[in-house]
Amino acid sequence: MDEKIKLDQSVKFLKPKIKEVPQVAIILGSGLGGLADELDNSEVIDCKDIPNYPVSTVSDHAGIWVFGRAHNVPVLALKGRVHTYEGYSARTVTYSIRLMAQLGIKRLVVTNASGGVNPDFQPGDLMLITDQINWMFDNPLIGDNSISADQRFIDMSEAYDKIYLEKARAVSSELNIELKSGILFTSKGPTYETAAEVRMAQVAGADSVTMSTTPEVIVANQMKMRVMGISCITNLATGISKEKLNHGEVQETANRIKETFLRLMKEILTRIPQW
Repeated sequence: MDEKIKLDQSVKFLKPKIKEVPQVAIILGSGLGGLADELDNSEVIDCKDIPNYPVSTVSDHAGIWVFGRAHNVPVLALKGRVHTYEGYSARTVTYSIRLMAQLGIKRLVVTNASGGVNPDFQPGDLMLITDQINWMFDNPLIGDNSISADQRFIDMSEAYDKIYLEKARAVSSELNIELKSGILFTSKGPTYETAAEVRMAQVAGADSVTMSTTPEVIVANQMKMRVMGISCITNLATGISKEKLNHGEVQETANRIKETFLRLMKEILTRIPQW
């Protein structure tokens, strides 16, 4: 089925359920879904009920859209994204972004759990994403030959909005929350990187590694959405950490910094429509 037809069907399903167009959407990474539970006057829509929407198969990814308010700002929180390591293409995992754009959402905050490649990072640090490296050997813009050149060959020189970067740093300083900055390196997964791959990421200039986010940011830029990104450093990458890596560590660290993350993100979501 043509993607435009699929999106039209999804929009037709969602529009009667949305009281107002969210001023900002946020994608919540592994262990960070608690923010969706903090929204006021929330309405939950299960992703599996949205026509044509790819369903998450990861146990700790709820796969729901939560419409609500953060201090009176209309917000959409996506709790449980889908990933390429589940067998989806980069184009399929970004269906949510195209759908958000069709609904009229113009601001996007992406979050994720990532492994620290920068030796100065520690588990529990929050990192403002300043740029990204796509090491997934896939791109979400592949395959649609109906689009014009300016929609395909998009400029990524400011993948993450410069004003948002500046304002997020100011908010974190105001709240006395340490916010690191760095470049995100994305591989396909689901295996964690080897020590050699981590050294390669360091040589490339990366500060943290993850298995998501990059495709979403590419499509958001294609859709002319303004993007901010924040990573939770949930572990140190292989070769830096002396411990063997496991998904339980991701959850444990995310739970430990939950309150700090919520405090920062609530304030950002409240202010971002003014930036």
